[in-house]
Amino acid sequence: MGHISRQSGIFFAGTLFTTALSYLFKVYLARVLGAEDLGLYALGVTLVGFLGIFNTLGLPHSAVRFVAAYRASGQYRELHALLWRGAGLLLLANVALGAVLLTFGRVVAVRFYHSSALSPYLPLFALMMLLAVLNGFYGKVLAGYRDIKLRTWILSFIGSPLNMLTAILLITMGMGLRGYITAQVISSAVICVLLVIAVRRFTPAAARFSVRPSSSPPREVWSFSAAMLGIGFLEFLVGQVDKIALGYYRGAREVGIYSVAAAVVVYVPLALSSINQIFAPTIADLHTRGDMALLERLFQSLTKWAIGLTLPLALVVMIFSRPVMRIFGANFEIGWPVLIIGTIGQLVNCAVGSVGYLLLMSGNQKRLIRVQVFMAILMVVGSIALVPLLGAIGAATAAAICNIGMNVLNLIEVRKALGISPYNRGYLRLLLPSLVTVGTVLVLSRVASIFHHDWVAVAVSLAVAYTLFGAGVLMVGLDSDDRMIASAIWSRMRGTLSPTGVRA
Repeated sequence: MGHISRQSGIFFAGTLFTTALSYLFKVYLARVLGAEDLGLYALGVTLVGFLGIFNTLGLPHSAVRFVAAYRASGQYRELHALLWRGAGLLLLANVALGAVLLTFGRVVAVRFYHSSALSPYLPLFALMMLLAVLNGFYGKVLAGYRDIKLRTWILSFIGSPLNMLTAILLITMGMGLRGYITAQVISSAVICVLLVIAVRRFTPAAARFSVRPSSSPPREVWSFSAAMLGIGFLEFLVGQVDKIALGYYRGAREVGIYSVAAAVVVYVPLALSSINQIFAPTIADLHTRGDMALLERLFQSLTKWAIGLTLPLALVVMIFSRPVMRIFGANFEIGWPVLIIGTIGQLVNCAVGSVGYLLLMSGNQKRLIRVQVFMAILMVVGSIALVPLLGAIGAATAAAICNIGMNVLNLIEVRKALGISPYNRGYLRLLLPSLVTVGTVLVLSRVASIFHHDWVAVAVSLAVAYTLFGAGVLMVGLDSDDRMIASAIWSRMRGTLSPTGVRA
């Protein structure tokens, strides 16, 4: 519990730092580039995302599972093959897929998206795809070593600011969208070097990179990776088909507005994302040892914390949806319903906890795949049916239905396969603070004009919501697991942010 909460706390702190900067950066991009250019970027990402189904070869998720196992069991030959031969295979695969993107991407841009302006940016997207897959792989390797702290420093405190500052510099020089994408390529290259250095630090000497011949990753790695390829294809359908449908039926401008709203929605489940980073390998550990009682206890406590840390943010995003979108510019305000619909889906996501990882890391990936197949089909059908009629609202509705359905079905599968549930009486402690927070935020929304600026109203409401909710939970009382988590997070954050912690 202490290890999970400390590591998740550091990741959460880094994510909060990145989120604050990213939100301001997205406001800057929306106002400087406009909906059209942001739409072109989002369409380019869908092309990279489609190739991303295949370009990882399923190896990053395999790294989370097998790096820790090979290190613990002393299988350094297998670990060496996974870390370095696996990375070599990823490099070759992405060079080939980059050629595919350059060859056929222009046809898709012109004939399917009706956006010939996308074509000149495809070489940059190919480079971005190559670096992203290497960063994803070595980032997962660090997760397999169960050290989220160092990865957080590299990605959140170094990579994100570098990307934003470089982008602002290049855009100011008149490079526009090309400057934004180029900045991502530059920052990704720096991150890749830092991640490789970090991985080498944690890798036993016998498994470090060398010129000696090595075998391919073991068969068990490829078996698991094959399952992850299938899951990756389904995740692409669920995550990108809404933007693809919008691009086909409505054009780049509406995709740009939708992508900005969707980017805000992505921030809502930050707490759950932080927990998943370190809880995933812990699930595999406890399930292997058969300690289901402890696994259920962790599942319940961490899910309750995910809900508690998410609810105030979600309330402000939904109640202040119009002001939030106006911050990006007057042209983006029409995207406010997307915020409400998408946030509802993410609330359900947080309310059921890490159900997907519980299935995946316990060897029940077939159950997860069945759920994803059904929901991917529903997502495609829903997008085709709703987007031509409702545009961005239809895309958001299809995505939210898919998100809710997938999480509920995964929860049912977890109870069938593992016999555990995330719920207990401790959740009743959240009821009164939640009601008080809802009422207060609604009142603030009625008098928001006194703040004169939308961003001030949103910021004040967010601060008040978290203050009231946190104070309410403290007054009602925390159980022993809650106090342990809070103490572990605080001590780890304090130690990490101190000069001694940074040097370590």
